[in-house]
Amino acid sequence: MSRTYLPSQTEEDFTKARNKALFNEIQHFLNPEEATLISFSDIKKLLKPKNEVYKGMQVVPINLIVGSEGRYQDFDNHFFPKNNFLKSRWERVDLAHLQDITLPPISLYELGGLYFVRDGNHRVSVAKAQGIENIDAEVVSLKSEIKLKPSSTKEQMVRQVIEYEKRVFYAETNFGDITDWWCLDFSSPGQYDLIFNHILIHKYYINMDKKEEIPLEQAIDSWFHNVYLPVIQAIKNHHIMRRFKKRTISDLYVFLIKYWDELKQKFGNDFSLDDAAEDFKHSYGKKSLASRIKNVFAKSKLKKTFK
Repeated sequence: MSRTYLPSQTEEDFTKARNKALFNEIQHFLNPEEATLISFSDIKKLLKPKNEVYKGMQVVPINLIVGSEGRYQDFDNHFFPKNNFLKSRWERVDLAHLQDITLPPISLYELGGLYFVRDGNHRVSVAKAQGIENIDAEVVSLKSEIKLKPSSTKEQMVRQVIEYEKRVFYAETNFGDITDWWCLDFSSPGQYDLIFNHILIHKYYINMDKKEEIPLEQAIDSWFHNVYLPVIQAIKNHHIMRRFKKRTISDLYVFLIKYWDELKQKFGNDFSLDDAAEDFKHSYGKKSLASRIKNVFAKSKLKKTFK
């Protein structure tokens, strides 16, 4: 390839990559987060790794590089450039590739079996655009028991973490066999630790009236029948789920039990669960379309009355 041809080739390569980013954005117009490069910081908060281990130089498959530490807003989820200000540097990296010039290794974090760019976002972008399958990288691994699936969106990664937390909770507490309840499901991470804490608090209060400490299995059974199920029944009786379409009934348990506790602290322990459920529904629940239309007509009628 002649040297005079190279600048026009790099410009053409960048234009193609930029157009792919634009087309990807159009394809995901209704769900733009699906076309967004994943932030390493977000996944680190999600997985909560315990320590870092320096892995040194490795050959890393390009398709396992799914996010970035600092440049996740500049590239889409395929590492195509989203902004024209990236052009100059992108083309210099592309030119080095076309001239077979070896560039320094990129720097990556490995977390959950996937990789996130510390340094070298443009090199990853050019490599993806050129169809390169592997790249040399200096890797720092963050230890996590959760393994993420390649090509996952952030939302799918959140779901994978929740599923992992559920497996661990059920395995370590034997919750399903004790209660015969296998649908303790949540829409956000971290809730199984909260539930376990609820059980331990319940166990503490039971033990206050006993000479010998009850086993955890008995505390789980008692919490389930005397705390969890009554709250679930109140949620059903007051039709609260209708106003929280994207939440699970266990999500609503967490919300309502917290709200009820706040009301009891404010108004006294005699504040009933049913009153708390009804108040919660009207204070936080999204009203149905029919209810909103009814309110609009009611307000319109009220205005006409006072004209």
